Amino acid sequence: MAEYQNVHVAIEDRVATLTIDHPPANAFDTQTMLDLEAAFDEVSANDDVKVIIITGAGQFAFVAGADVNEIATLDKEGVDARSVIQRGQKVFCKINASKKPVIAAINAVALGGGLELSMACHIRIISQQARMGQPEMNLGIIPGWGGTQRLPRLVGRGKATEMILTGDMITAQEAYRLGLVNKVVPAGSVLKEAYGLARKLAGKSAVAMAAALGAIDEGLKEADVNDGLEHELDHFVSLVGTHDMQEGVDAFLHKRRPVFTDN
Repeated sequence: MAEYQNVHVAIEDRVATLTIDHPPANAFDTQTMLDLEAAFDEVSANDDVKVIIITGAGQFAFVAGADVNEIATLDKEGVDARSVIQRGQKVFCKINASKKPVIAAINAVALGGGLELSMACHIRIISQQARMGQPEMNLGIIPGWGGTQRLPRLVGRGKATEMILTGDMITAQEAYRLGLVNKVVPAGSVLKEAYGLARKLAGKSAVAMAAALGAIDEGLKEADVNDGLEHELDHFVSLVGTHDMQEGVDAFLHKRRPVFTDN
């Protein structure tokens, strides 16, 4: 397993945990984004990994956003703004399109790029003391790593517009009420809760989970629900006749636990 400067990787029970560690606020600078992409690619390609958790180190932040010092250099000193934003979009789209479930364990504040990273994950678990927000407007810019696109899809156009235009933070409880996160847990137990869920998912069929994630993702891209249903149909049929389908059905009929082999 490779070592990265600002991201730590741990694998246990077929669960990979990627911990962003860039003190003091785990802000995304170029190195941290490159490390996250490389680490994510590594665990995604590892057949021993079925579920991925992304979290932040320390008690202050999950990710407190992009590095403002780097933002200040955009289109200066040879730094091309378009390429910087495209890099972040590429990494987060890769996470969102993962065939393995990705859980965001939001241990503390998730702001700007941190919120955008969490929204690229499939499931979000948050500490009750955490806050979330898209504060880019306070810097005279807008979200660039998916905030204007994923936030409205998760919480609705009206609330997303308010959050983006005001730059205000919301509490973990408000995020849950809006459907932005799946679960709010006591401070200090976020990673434990995420790991418990990840282990549960690791007991499922990898091919079935990949098909479900693909059907959901492709369907959400369609304006017409009937087009989305076609994607769902294709993914369902792809599972028919697989070992895991046969095992799951047989286990149900014989009242035993299934033993999936991911094929």
